[in-house]
Amino acid sequence: MSSRFLSVVSPQFLTLLFICVICGSGCTHKAQTASQPVTPPVIARPAGVLRVCADPNNLPFSNQRGEGFENKIAELLAQDMGERVEYTWWAQRRGFFRNTLRAGACDIVMGVPAGFEMAATTRPYYRSTYVFVSRKDRHLNLASLDDPSLKKLKIGVQMIGDDFSNSPPAHALTRRNIIDNVKGFTVYGDYNQPNPPARIVDAVAKGDVDVAIVWGPLAGYFANESHVPLAVVPVSPQVDQPFLPFVFDICMGVRRGDPDLKDQVEQVLERHRNDIDRILQDYHIPRVDQEKGGSGA
Repeated sequence: MSSRFLSVVSPQFLTLLFICVICGSGCTHKAQTASQPVTPPVIARPAGVLRVCADPNNLPFSNQRGEGFENKIAELLAQDMGERVEYTWWAQRRGFFRNTLRAGACDIVMGVPAGFEMAATTRPYYRSTYVFVSRKDRHLNLASLDDPSLKKLKIGVQMIGDDFSNSPPAHALTRRNIIDNVKGFTVYGDYNQPNPPARIVDAVAKGDVDVAIVWGPLAGYFANESHVPLAVVPVSPQVDQPFLPFVFDICMGVRRGDPDLKDQVEQVLERHRNDIDRILQDYHIPRVDQEKGGSGA
């Protein structure tokens, strides 16, 4: 498994998620219009190589040592295709897709929200949700954003900028006039530390906040790693009013103009649905697609 460092700036999967939810999935790229269609460039993939763009320091999703669940699924994908994985490490901030996938630096991104306009997305391979994370010894028993106890608890939420305007949980709390007791944790964090987004879960374990509202995969993994027993409970409602989703289908993203790769990847996802489900289970990823029969495909 070879790799190339293009950037060591701290990227986060949640950046893309927040951009898609709050700004709209096309907010990072507005040059294309209906009257001026843009034909995607045809970029040949090197033979025998599956080129993956990923973050070298972002468990549970990926890291340079190949320890994330997206790393494991990439290896599974490449093995079925008779190829080897080659990583290009890059920060998933604004401009990520323009500078990587669209530029031909890689051929696939392992986790993107369904319908993301900067890539052609496969059928979803899992659906997850935001969750409440709290210490089990507190017995908070939170499940709903409408729980009146949230007005009295110190709540951690993930954020991108200097305010809470781009965080779905903060939007929902603000609508309920829950503001002064909310503490923001940047998804970028200190990149000198391992897996900087995990600090919000650490804050719950240390008692710095009473509860945090966290994207499920991050919460489930680090709650399981915590030395302090933590409760992880899906947020309700799944869609807050007027329309603010807390549940998301997650797909793989390939370059537009490469339908053959997209079809090939979807076939592998279908063949290895059970294997992917086991990987997600091993990483304690909260799922809300099990009733659909596996990986949500």
